[in-house]
Amino acid sequence: MTERHPAAAPLAFRYPGHGENASTGVAICHGFTGSPLSVLPWAEYLAGQGFAVSVPLLPGHGTSWRDLATTRWQDWYRSFEESYLDLAARTETCFVAGLSMGGAVALRVASRHPVQGLVLVNPGLSFYDRRVRYVGALKYVMRTTSPIQEEKPTAATTEDGDYSKTPLQAVHELKKLFGQATRALPRVDAPALVFKSAVDGVVPPSSLATIAKHLDPGKLQVVSLPASGHVATLDVDAPVIFEESARFFRRHADDRVASETS
Repeated sequence: MTERHPAAAPLAFRYPGHGENASTGVAICHGFTGSPLSVLPWAEYLAGQGFAVSVPLLPGHGTSWRDLATTRWQDWYRSFEESYLDLAARTETCFVAGLSMGGAVALRVASRHPVQGLVLVNPGLSFYDRRVRYVGALKYVMRTTSPIQEEKPTAATTEDGDYSKTPLQAVHELKKLFGQATRALPRVDAPALVFKSAVDGVVPPSSLATIAKHLDPGKLQVVSLPASGHVATLDVDAPVIFEESARFFRRHADDRVASETS
């Protein structure tokens, strides 16, 4: 049975799994100023395939930008890490996945825990706006800025709360998270599947280039999404993400079984 927990806004998602995929867990992390709604169709697809799935609502998200301003990158990370550890304790094999900032969070979890693999959708490790290098000082002059988003998004919209403004304090925390995830990349040894939109107005190509530079090329697969924008899990190419990620999870879960019986 799927559990969606009533909260102040968009809900966390948990599914215990069923059938032959029930022993395989997938913990999914949503993005900055987003919520589980941005990855809900993906989570529901995987649940329909029988996987055990967990998508937490990160602190400061799903409510308002004022709440976001009071949280730190460690709060976001620990929330997802706890979700992963809980799911890993209940399954034989566990993967991590993430959208945008959620990709950075998933990468850091993979650097610290023995995940079976990871799937990332337009993972963020860098910014287009060069002013972010000064955000540590700017946050004392400007409290908020315009949301980090595409000019003409093509994905379906979601009601994630009031994020009509973005606190510069939170942008500074995001920058620090990206730095932590980047420094952790050499410790990521699990196979990775990365989906990258051909046109992404939020995350620059340098993020994928950084990942490709540090991960084992023999364990990294990149799939291009030609028809989608940044939130590709809600866009035209979403079925490709759903189907290819499920195939990846089944294949690498089977790899573990094969290694244990050989």
